[in-house]
Amino acid sequence: MDFSLTEEQQLIIKTTRDFVRRELYPHEAEVEATGKLRPELLAELREKAIAAGLYAANMPAEVGGGGLDAVSWVLYEKELGATSYALHYGCVGRPSNILLACAGEQRERYLLPAVRGERVECLAMTEPGAGSDLRSMKTSATIEGDELVINGTKHFISHADHADFVILFAASGEERSERGTRRLITAVLIDMGTPGFEVLPGYQNVSHRGYTNSILRFSNCRVPKSAVLGELHQGFEVANTWLGATRLQVAAGCLGRAERALELAKQWAVERVQFGQKIGKFQGVAFKLADMAVELRAAELLTLEAAWKLDQGTASDMDMAIAKLKATEMLAMVADEALQIHGGMGLMSDLPLERIWRDARIERIWDGTSEVQRHIISRSLLRPLGG
Repeated sequence: MDFSLTEEQQLIIKTTRDFVRRELYPHEAEVEATGKLRPELLAELREKAIAAGLYAANMPAEVGGGGLDAVSWVLYEKELGATSYALHYGCVGRPSNILLACAGEQRERYLLPAVRGERVECLAMTEPGAGSDLRSMKTSATIEGDELVINGTKHFISHADHADFVILFAASGEERSERGTRRLITAVLIDMGTPGFEVLPGYQNVSHRGYTNSILRFSNCRVPKSAVLGELHQGFEVANTWLGATRLQVAAGCLGRAERALELAKQWAVERVQFGQKIGKFQGVAFKLADMAVELRAAELLTLEAAWKLDQGTASDMDMAIAKLKATEMLAMVADEALQIHGGMGLMSDLPLERIWRDARIERIWDGTSEVQRHIISRSLLRPLGG
């Protein structure tokens, strides 16, 4: 098994790392202090990311994206993950690959402008009463002639306040299954400003300051049937092309933040002196560093393995779930131990550790909780045996 990186992958890592440290690190303190990413700063950094060739690197070359293979993309995401989420996700856009389901006029209106950085999308799945249980969503898309009439509420919708359109998932009918009646889901593209659709302020969040969430409210919002993304009632098929990739993206970003936290902890361990010696000499600190390094290495290998399988066309839901579960729980451990090694200083905003520690908490919740990932893994283990 060859673990070496190609020259192109080494260049991707260097280019992304240099951009993050030169262009994004300097603005972390402002975003943390204000809880906002100024629109003019966002626009400036987005233009720089486009000029650097870093924008839409996850999208295929045939639609104007970077065309990275999955392993190269994970290496790229890891470097971006080292900085504030608001900065790297807002300014170095990676449009949802759900948009690859766009057909006909949708490509010119949504897909291609998103890849060029001219339009930004947001995804709306979660509802107040339907988080991981998407089949229980109540937002409806009722067919009336050549239109869909949308009613309902979504919440926790990331960066909807500066998006140009939403990829909405709504219940569009019912079907009988072995487990009884279940809802059919349809994905719909809806422009901001469409009558009957409003974006409301969301909640204050302990994680990822500046990366906002919103509440979306639909009241007899009418869109043409041509707004359906993919096929009517086939929203889950559309979503499944995205969920695996986004879980891998979360895992990769966690690697970057954990590596930064470990580097800070190592440096502190050789600089901080207590009781007449550097604290790294104490077994209580040295063993923490060793455990952090082991967990980080394990998570990185599992994430890269899932990416390699994705490139080979053999990746399963279990592979993605394992990577996401391990990397998110690893980050929580590494961030906490790094902060502990720093003592009181770790909690001060002078260092990025308290931000990394806070930001780590959401990773075990969004894009499928740790419990959901464990369910996917255990189901994959037991079903082949009839369990």
